[in-house]
Amino acid sequence: MSVLELRRRESQGEPSGWDTAVHPVLQRVYAARGVLRPEGVAHRLQHLLPPQSLGGLEAATELLAEAIRDDWAILIAGDYDCDGATGTAVAVRGLRMLGAKRVAYAVPNRFVHGYGLTPALVDSLQPRPQLIVTVDNGVASVAGVARARELGMRVIVTDHHLPGEQLPGCDAMVNPNLAGDGFPSKALAGVGVMFYLLLALRARLYPGDRPDRQGREEPIRGRTPEKGRPDLSTLLDLVALGTVADLVPLDFNNRVLVDAGLRRIRNGHACAGIAALIECGKRSAATLCASDLGFAVGPRLNAAGRLEDMQLGVECLLTDDIAQARRYAGELDAINRERRDLQASMVAEAEAMTAGLSDIDAVGVALYEPSWHAGVVGLVASKLKERLHRPVIAFAPATLEECGDGSPLLDSSAQEVRINRSDTEHLRGSGRSIPGFHLRDALAMIDARQPGLIERFGGHAMAAGLSLRTADFPRFAAAFDEAARELIAPERLQAALYTDGELPAGSLSLQLALQLRSAGPWGQAFPEPLFDNVFECANWKPMGEGHWRLGLRDPRDGSMHDAVMFNVGSVSPPLRLRAAYELVVNDWQGRESPRLLLRHIEPA
Repeated sequence: MSVLELRRRESQGEPSGWDTAVHPVLQRVYAARGVLRPEGVAHRLQHLLPPQSLGGLEAATELLAEAIRDDWAILIAGDYDCDGATGTAVAVRGLRMLGAKRVAYAVPNRFVHGYGLTPALVDSLQPRPQLIVTVDNGVASVAGVARARELGMRVIVTDHHLPGEQLPGCDAMVNPNLAGDGFPSKALAGVGVMFYLLLALRARLYPGDRPDRQGREEPIRGRTPEKGRPDLSTLLDLVALGTVADLVPLDFNNRVLVDAGLRRIRNGHACAGIAALIECGKRSAATLCASDLGFAVGPRLNAAGRLEDMQLGVECLLTDDIAQARRYAGELDAINRERRDLQASMVAEAEAMTAGLSDIDAVGVALYEPSWHAGVVGLVASKLKERLHRPVIAFAPATLEECGDGSPLLDSSAQEVRINRSDTEHLRGSGRSIPGFHLRDALAMIDARQPGLIERFGGHAMAAGLSLRTADFPRFAAAFDEAARELIAPERLQAALYTDGELPAGSLSLQLALQLRSAGPWGQAFPEPLFDNVFECANWKPMGEGHWRLGLRDPRDGSMHDAVMFNVGSVSPPLRLRAAYELVVNDWQGRESPRLLLRHIEPA
């Protein structure tokens, strides 16, 4: 059934399968996202995909069960972003719940060890563990895994990134994106992969779990407490945070995970660290939504990995002491403010560099500034991509090990490159793309045409990383622009804002706003509902620095609507405007009312 068919049935009064309490606008929103029946939004844990089809679980759980039985020293090797930090916390907490007594963790420092399980990270481990379990990394850590095995350690890799031509020689690997893996959802974040490994391990350790109606083990709901089966659902707030923050597509399975985590948080059951970060972000746990995780909580964790050491973030997520969690969260908040200032400065410099872009007509944009911070260039690329609507790669001087083995960058020369902290002869770049331009494939094409130009590269369609020699930056910038010109159709360079259409007169109500807020979780590939209508600006006033608060009149029925718009500068709104907006709930001082959050306006 198409969206047009759904609308035809609505107009003719035919049943759609939805409960009458579900607002027709919400039904239309769901249909536009491919959800045509109520079961498509039945985000209950019993609908979670079972673990059995995820490859590598048999070998991984067998090794983990042996490690728990024989009291091995287990080390979780995480990553320095929010997905890696939450995945590390899930692994440590989950393995302890399942009986592991000696579980530690290590998160590489971006500026000391590089990304992932590098030889440098392995050599720094003291005392040496008997088993290393990676989280959100490892599929490209060929040399790091080899070094660990050389030192007598066993290694389980859990990851979700795309593999390169060579896989590490680990004891077991769990990654839904390996070639031939049968797991139906390829969108799991690193924290989701780890959560599934724990589900499978619990099934091995507690073989008496009763099956569900389809003969599968129930994925979450366990035995009664007196039978001692650990309740892994207590980890779902962490799973939700990492999944949303990593911007993986919110397919049905991920929406089940995120929805369950959000329900735990709203019910007051978040771990102390997440609760403290929510407080720092000035959000209400009782009404928290996925976008709050993405914009208020996740960045505070990510900032530690970008500027300092993600160990602070992991400690915040592991502590059960709320006072300690608040101290950690306060430190993370301070680092995030520093990150915002640094990012604003770098973005301003990047915008100055591209002020004459229309004159030079660059399609693929590469930027480099010697003073830029390697931990923030990805954010600069993201901001510039949004403004220019073309692929952007921003570069900064590389630091120790950033071009060494185990980074997210795939080695095109099969040679290991080590860089000293003071070395300015190499650059690290982070890129963001636009729909229709597969960034990693474009880098592969450049690498094939000019071997040796790119030292290492890797990533996905919309984001990628690479390393270069500083002297080769001009040549790469020209090659990247050439590839973009060749692969991007001209119409793709025109920014397009897609909405869910107009809202009928009289429907901009609190009832609909409340349903839209509770109907998610909204996020990547399942976007927040966005509507557009023509309004008359009855009144407006500045709000803070560069923001508006407006009173908008609907010319169809004369109704007035409260609206806000952020980051508009010092300009004034037009008297008559077409606005793309979200219909949200304003709960200022405990009073709920509908509000229009304007995302884009133009004169009407």
